Amino acid sequence: MKPLGAILAGGQARRFGSDKALAELDGRALIDHVAAALGPHCDGVILCGRAGEGGIPDRPAPGLGPLGGLNAALHAAAGRGVGRVLVAPCDTPLLPAALLEAVVGHAGSGFVAQLPVLGIWDAGLAPLCDAYIASGARTSMKAWGAHIGAVAIDWGAPIPNINSSSDLSNVTGFFP
Repeated sequence: MKPLGAILAGGQARRFGSDKALAELDGRALIDHVAAALGPHCDGVILCGRAGEGGIPDRPAPGLGPLGGLNAALHAAAGRGVGRVLVAPCDTPLLPAALLEAVVGHAGSGFVAQLPVLGIWDAGLAPLCDAYIASGARTSMKAWGAHIGAVAIDWGAPIPNINSSSDLSNVTGFFP
């Protein structure tokens, strides 16, 4: 069974200056690029951190960074009877298919070492993620991954992400 795809889009985009999920690259919103990249590898794609826009809210509340979106995705997958979640941030419009295949092909939970917000997670971790967040532990994806023993998957190459409006022009043509 394919994993549920989840796009993390609940950030405040302070460095970007506006809603970067909706910023355009080559005439399409960044979020649409990510959805298109995840689509072939997933059984549906959900949007995390955008409850008022057809997505689901971060869990248990906004302001937890990517871990709040991951937790929401874990619960959504578990509720749908899907065993795993492939998570990607909204600001990575040029995810190579080979990278996504490697992540989905990883047995167990893991994240990409060069971009820890990109990873594959067992949906059964949802209650543990709730407890981890409630404990007041550090909410970074690396800290969460270390807590559960997730593997850092080494991609061996940079993965462009968009943090500023100037990155939009610099990322075009990054991959052949």
